Amino acid sequence: YSTWIIRTHWALLYMTIAKNQTKLANGETEVHHRPKRGWIWNQFFVLEEHIGPDTQYVGKLHSNSDKGDGSVRYILSGEGAGSIFIINEVTGDIHATESLDRERKAHYVLHAQAFDRNTEKPLEPKSEFIIKVQDINDNAPTFPDGPFVAAVPEMSGVGTSVYQVTATDADDPTYGNSARVVYSILQGQPYFSVDPKTGVIRTALANMDREAREHYAVVIQAKDMAGSVGGLSGSTTINITLTDVNDNPPKFPQKNYQLYVPESAQVGKPVGKIKANDEDLGINAEIKYSIINSEGAAMFSINTDRDTREGIISLKKPLNYERKKTYTLQIEGVNTHVEPIFSYLGPFKDTATLKITVGDVDEPPVFSMDYYIMDVYENARIGREVGAVTARDPDSKNSHVRYFIDHSEHSDKYFNIDMDSGVIKTTQSLDREEMPWHNITVIASEVDNPSLLSHVPVTVQVLDVNDNPPEINKDNEVIVCESSRPGQVIQTMTAVDKDDFANGQRFSFSLPSGIPVNPNFTLKDNKDNTASIITRRRQFNRLVQELYELPIVVWDGGEPALSGTSTLTLRVCPCQRNGRVQTCQDERGLLSSAGLSTGALIAILLCIVILLAIVVLFITLRRSKKEPLIISEEDVRENVVTYDDEGGGEEDTEAFDIITLRNPAAAEEFKFRRDIRPEAARQHGQNRGHHSPPELNQVDVQEFIKQRLVEADMDTNGPPYDSLQTYAYEGQMSPTGSISSLDSPGTHSEQDYNYLDDWGPEFQKLAELYGEDTDVAESDVAVAVTVAT
Repeated sequence: YSTWIIRTHWALLYMTIAKNQTKLANGETEVHHRPKRGWIWNQFFVLEEHIGPDTQYVGKLHSNSDKGDGSVRYILSGEGAGSIFIINEVTGDIHATESLDRERKAHYVLHAQAFDRNTEKPLEPKSEFIIKVQDINDNAPTFPDGPFVAAVPEMSGVGTSVYQVTATDADDPTYGNSARVVYSILQGQPYFSVDPKTGVIRTALANMDREAREHYAVVIQAKDMAGSVGGLSGSTTINITLTDVNDNPPKFPQKNYQLYVPESAQVGKPVGKIKANDEDLGINAEIKYSIINSEGAAMFSINTDRDTREGIISLKKPLNYERKKTYTLQIEGVNTHVEPIFSYLGPFKDTATLKITVGDVDEPPVFSMDYYIMDVYENARIGREVGAVTARDPDSKNSHVRYFIDHSEHSDKYFNIDMDSGVIKTTQSLDREEMPWHNITVIASEVDNPSLLSHVPVTVQVLDVNDNPPEINKDNEVIVCESSRPGQVIQTMTAVDKDDFANGQRFSFSLPSGIPVNPNFTLKDNKDNTASIITRRRQFNRLVQELYELPIVVWDGGEPALSGTSTLTLRVCPCQRNGRVQTCQDERGLLSSAGLSTGALIAILLCIVILLAIVVLFITLRRSKKEPLIISEEDVRENVVTYDDEGGGEEDTEAFDIITLRNPAAAEEFKFRRDIRPEAARQHGQNRGHHSPPELNQVDVQEFIKQRLVEADMDTNGPPYDSLQTYAYEGQMSPTGSISSLDSPGTHSEQDYNYLDDWGPEFQKLAELYGEDTDVAESDVAVAVTVAT
């Protein structure tokens, strides 16, 4: 290799020398000398990878001022000067001392100068030139990213592009063919080919089958110098995989299969499996199984297991060996993903026949019905037959069956069953109002094999008998307004009955017979299972009587008809004109309406007792303190004593007896005083017994009052304070008539007194009076309003 480089170098030099020579006619050669150039340098060339003991000649520097006498000194500076490149200071020859690599550094920039050796003055200005490293083919093509992985679908046509490779060459692409690469295939024929210029790999063989061979290793070579002899080369490997397409239909390994299934197999549970093979992969190998004949599809179903791609056969209906012993299933397997371009390969499905043999198993008894519903009347005698259940042995031997009631679910034993006949009877008296339905479970077992059990639910309905009298519904309290009028409906009552009537309940109402007629209330049967309470009189007074009791008899429409007597409590309450209750709260129910429990009441009472004890203790301590005997003058202050004693009002007739003044004609001859002790009053009466009061109807009231005033002043037993007494006697024989209209004949008035309802609670009573009696004179209303004001 180095010999070729040297020869090439000398050949270039020879060609250069030959260009400067002319061959004469006599055979001699004339050398043409180039005219002397100025101090201008462009570039020098030096071959890379120089191998040899001597330095490599690069070029020569020469100045026009150099006469050849050695008076000019040449100096070289710049990149590599003095180390890589050296210069002869006398001749100006430049040599390279090292082997250069173009791929490492392609050129060097240097500067040349010429000085007078004697004066050290520059003869030439500083000149820049370049030494370029000339390329040789010393780098082979490479594939930096190799090896490569590629894929192509199986069954692809010839010329299908698979992959493109690209090689790189570090040599100079602008100089010669050192970097010109050509591709070729070393391994992988006849399956693949490569484009020599682009490096594109293509399929070279049609219908390559993945199922026959899946992986291929293709070796590609890249050679420089345009592939000529002496060029350098490099290679890489491309691992090509054929991807799967759906080009294979599913196939059952066999055409006929057999399966044994016992008749005791559970419905919905798998009983077997079958599988068709598909050489494809992934979704191309997915298979859907189905039963295509009606006989098999009616009793069995098949589903695909996505993991194993097996067909799982399940039972749809119970098997019965005694009815049918064998079943034939036509099973079909079909690919779910079919590619139309491969439809020419045939139908992508296959069928197989599966014969199922039903095995005989000793089965438990079978009831004639899935559940039983029976009924019996309540209060039926013990031992009354309710119904019967039947079961049989489904096997061919037809073993005898016995019956039992499962008492583990219900502790109350209302029924029992005859173990041989299955007849169910009552063991207790039944009450429909207590439990209208009874649910029991009957167990049947074979005598030959008691471990085989069957269960069936039995529901017993208790039918109704009219054995409960009706009652008045007392959910709401009956309120009677004080202003009720005769014939007014107080409340409409309903009745309830625990019994059940198929066509609806029918009730009739009446007051009890054999008792006096109720003067306050009566009862009206509305003939629609309701009754209305109606008042007989006007004006109820809560202060006179608050509660009334009304017994009511209710009859039902059953057979036989039953009756019940309920006593209602009617409460008298003040109401507004629209019938709304104003206030009607029982004093006995104050605490209960407040929602206080017994414990809370006890706690409150205990706190009150403790507070009273503290107050008593405090007062005792205050009284036990010793008061000072002498009160200072500064401590003199007024003592205000307050008496919180209210009078009884108009209802109080005990404080002062003014009957005498209201009706002097009815005055008694003697009357005790009420403001002194009885003994003193009796003595006082004896002392003045001979002074009997004058006949009041013959004296003036003014004289009578004066006489009483004198007696009070002379009485030494009276209280030490004035007693104010008011007398409201109008007097007799007044020439002026009374302003009251009570004794005057009434006149009809069209005055509307509804405005009294808006005056507030102070005028409520007045509104009720004048609302009921519209004959009251307007003058009475004015007087009453004035008095109320």
